[in-house]
Amino acid sequence: MDRRAFLGALALLAAPRAIEAEEPRKVHRIGVLSVPPAYLSAFEESLRRLGYIRGSNIILEVPSVGASLDTRARAAAELVRLNVEVIVTGPSRFIDLAKQATTTVPIVMVYADDPVGRGYIISLAHPGGNLTGITWEPAPEIVAKHVEFLIELSPSPSHIAVIVDVANPEQAFRKAVDSAAQHRGVTLKYVELRGESDLANAFSVIVNTRGDAVVVFGGPGLYSYRRHIADLARKHRLPTVYRYREGPEAGGLMSYGPSLIDSWRRAAVYVDKILKGAKPADLPVEQPTKFELVINLRTAKALGLTIPPSLLARADRVID
Repeated sequence: MDRRAFLGALALLAAPRAIEAEEPRKVHRIGVLSVPPAYLSAFEESLRRLGYIRGSNIILEVPSVGASLDTRARAAAELVRLNVEVIVTGPSRFIDLAKQATTTVPIVMVYADDPVGRGYIISLAHPGGNLTGITWEPAPEIVAKHVEFLIELSPSPSHIAVIVDVANPEQAFRKAVDSAAQHRGVTLKYVELRGESDLANAFSVIVNTRGDAVVVFGGPGLYSYRRHIADLARKHRLPTVYRYREGPEAGGLMSYGPSLIDSWRRAAVYVDKILKGAKPADLPVEQPTKFELVINLRTAKALGLTIPPSLLARADRVID
């Protein structure tokens, strides 16, 4: 055998080993159940910073959730059938569906509402199951600031209505708001909703009981009704304060609470840890540390209100 043929034979023998030595790139499949486009972008950006590139080493499965419970349940089940390694979802109504769909696939909660009380986890420090992530509820003292912010307005309200979703009663938060109102000499009126169809009647009650401002409590229902609430509040010339920036973005006066977009960014960190082998049961659930004040000056002008400069200076975002 001449030298050229000999080298060719060696190359053929070596080729399979070289191919075997090349490990295929791992492509992770992540399910995302219910996320506004802006938050999905923030989540994906955070993943990218951690080294996960969509279309390269991760696949994001984002099924259409629809409006009905059956459609949403099918979307959760679809993610399990697709063998995703992690499901990221929130708020609680979607966490419930993911939890019902699987007890084994890790679930990263985003702004979970009372995760211990709802039975998602054993404790914040030791979740103990296949769920972990971020709880979106701040300390009740943070919610009490809603009353204080309204009182800073000119003119200052003396009768404040609090809209509460009966499916999300939030007793601890009521106590904090009660304390803040009592301390500032304000009368409170709680108005409970069972659905969006109750809103028109709720605002009639607020007006008839001399309510001159509105605090909107939390829960997925009230989040969904935020624009309707803002429209009715403007109609009746009532300032409103929400927990989330989408409230003033929909025409409400202001919001103060955890940054939901920041929670989606933090969710990517949980995904990274889980993909690297961490178990959800061992990953403590985080409480939010970043809060934002958003004020809609257009709405203030329409309501004939003056926002004091001290309050404007504290705002993280002003809509004008």
